[in-house]
Amino acid sequence: MLPELMLLGFAAWTLLLLLTTVGAYRLSRVFLGRAGMSEFPADPVEGQDWYRRAMRAHANCLENLPVFAVLVYALRAFSISEPAVDALCVVILAARIPQSLVHVCFEQTDRVVSVRFALFFVQFACFFGLIALVVLHR
Repeated sequence: MLPELMLLGFAAWTLLLLLTTVGAYRLSRVFLGRAGMSEFPADPVEGQDWYRRAMRAHANCLENLPVFAVLVYALRAFSISEPAVDALCVVILAARIPQSLVHVCFEQTDRVVSVRFALFFVQFACFFGLIALVVLHR
């Protein structure tokens, strides 16, 4: 059950990130009369640096959410439930949230990007760890 909760947490984080950054920015600009509804093109992304980073951070969550979902589905399809699975799933979400926050909140210097990459790499390694557990279980 823990992998499903972490997947739900990942999905909730993806939506919360959108709501509190990109969504809040766009809606506040529209409601205050500073921008029209059609003034937010998808490509190229325009706006302040943090806004462009928020758009990319949200897209990055969306890119990784299906991978996590397929892995959780495979774990359940093969009835794999063990402490290592739970730990890997918790680490995935625990690394995803700060990765997004580092992406949105900080100017992207070499050091900041290195931290962001390290957090991504942790998730990547955990994804492969889950794949290995599924393959070895069969």
